[in-house]
Amino acid sequence: MTDKKLPNRILIADDNPQNRELIDAYLGEEDYEIAMAEDGQATLEQVAAFQPDLILLDIMMPKMSGFEVCHQLKRDEKTKSIPVLIVTALRDSADIEKAVEAGADDFLSKPIHRLELLTRVRSLLRVRHLTNERDRLLEYLRQMENVG
Repeated sequence: MTDKKLPNRILIADDNPQNRELIDAYLGEEDYEIAMAEDGQATLEQVAAFQPDLILLDIMMPKMSGFEVCHQLKRDEKTKSIPVLIVTALRDSADIEKAVEAGADDFLSKPIHRLELLTRVRSLLRVRHLTNERDRLLEYLRQMENVG
């Protein structure tokens, strides 16, 4: 039996369909499973249903801003380790500071450049997988200590 690696799951959350399609097209060259959300509330619902490895999150969305979405995700034990890449047209340092306070892991300014997007996505996914592996090893060590 071969160990077939499952594709990474990425959630693209943006209220603008053209932005979602552009990001999807840029990521389409890679082996990713993509889901999309068009507002803040739908983003939280998709995170629960899709269980992404990475979230690309716009700030200015209806129903709930990206700031609020990120804050809720980072407060929840089940979702706090999912990296959030903020993709925004906002350039004000106060907005960036607000996103950091909400728990964002990285930023990407619009207009999006393909190479920059792919590089940041790969980097955040690598960190996600290393963190997961560390957590598995720590849990294994705890179990071994309890056995002995």
